[in-house]
Amino acid sequence: MSLFSMPTFGIGLIIEIALCVHVVRTNQPLYWLFLILVVQPIGAAIYFFAIVLPELTGGNTARRVGRVARDSLDPHRDYRVAKAACDDLPTVQNQMHLAKAAAGLGRFDEAEALYRAAAQGIHAEDPILLLGRATALLELNRASEAMPLLEALGQDEKEARTPYVTLAVARAHEALGRVREADEAYQRAVGRLPGLEGLGRYAAFLARHGRADDARESIAEMDRRIAKANPQFRKEGRAWRDLAARALS
Repeated sequence: MSLFSMPTFGIGLIIEIALCVHVVRTNQPLYWLFLILVVQPIGAAIYFFAIVLPELTGGNTARRVGRVARDSLDPHRDYRVAKAACDDLPTVQNQMHLAKAAAGLGRFDEAEALYRAAAQGIHAEDPILLLGRATALLELNRASEAMPLLEALGQDEKEARTPYVTLAVARAHEALGRVREADEAYQRAVGRLPGLEGLGRYAAFLARHGRADDARESIAEMDRRIAKANPQFRKEGRAWRDLAARALS
């Protein structure tokens, strides 16, 4: 291979990887992978014009496809960018962005510390910071520390009604052994949360507390919704469905 052909080869390889990521993330039939990787470059071109291009005409889909490819090829990019911004200028906004990126990578210790550091002074009662820290504490199995933060949010009537706060309250009650209160909070959250997180967490709760039949019914409902969902939402839906299934097994 000549030096002049190497850049072209590299660009083609990146395009093929991005298309393969698109196949997996959007749950396309796996024969597309064979076509893209083996029948080069015709397979990639066929996939682009048959699958990707029609989606791009939808506007927002183009951004989703680009984000999927970027996140798959470089999952730490958002964290690096947020950390660089926070190091340069440690504002509350930058700390919050870094905390969110850290939580997305499962770095809940770091996320909790960042949310705690940001929630000072005039920002001490910021609902986004309080909920972010409480959620990180729940992931760290520190529900007794999370509950006071959620109770502080509950003093704000508007914030107390948000489904994300309600779901966090349900998780905290469960972790603290308050099964009845958890059940009531889960039920309030399920019908109001977008996506399948609420239903998945509630099904897992039901499985953990001896209500296997109800859990199976919830999982069946999730299966029905996933089957009807757009491909780009199915992977996330399956993750919550699998969380419930693991609790049931």
